[in-house]
Amino acid sequence: MRKRKTVFDDGFQAYLTEGARFVGDAGIPVLMDLKNTQIPFDIIPFTKARACANKRQYIHFYEHDKAFSTVLTSTKQYLDLLKQFDGVITPDCTMMIGQSKCLQEANTYMNRAVGYFLQRQGLSVIANLRWSDESSFEYCFLGVPKNDIVAVSTHGCITSKEQRLMFKKGMSAMLETLTPKAVLVHGYMPDDIFGEFKGQAEFYRYASQFERTHRKEGA
Repeated sequence: MRKRKTVFDDGFQAYLTEGARFVGDAGIPVLMDLKNTQIPFDIIPFTKARACANKRQYIHFYEHDKAFSTVLTSTKQYLDLLKQFDGVITPDCTMMIGQSKCLQEANTYMNRAVGYFLQRQGLSVIANLRWSDESSFEYCFLGVPKNDIVAVSTHGCITSKEQRLMFKKGMSAMLETLTPKAVLVHGYMPDDIFGEFKGQAEFYRYASQFERTHRKEGA
């Protein structure tokens, strides 16, 4: 009788974290402390990267999750594209107040797992930080080296008084926990949120795609 070939279903992309160290109760992969990143000349959305001629940029994922979902599930397929650019900011998987803790931990896991894998492939990787409320602070900063360059996005995250307050609390916790030397900010940097933090790290603001499109339309 012919032997059936066993096929391993790697639906969770275990190869992403081969050799990685894990921390916290959720087992978040730890990014390598390579110190091979730089302050980007500019950043570009993943969905715009393929048609972009200027490769002196870092690719970011500050878009709807469905726009980059295949990067999480088929990461290897995008290596050739990602390697053309100066570097990559890790995926911005959604974390929302009221979202289940399990899902938020999984999204934090995928952020670090993809970043770790890309580091192993020789890419320059900057960690993106995302949080929801105070309860997420116990795991959302895990796996990110201290005293390095990190990235955050305010786009769509500071539209209400409550959101602004929570974003500011998260920024304070992140700066205290990771003591980054530089913070890249995708989107607006209102003074009532960032003013008191400007002495704690170097901040670099990059306009969101919405801002850039709006400017063109209004030109």
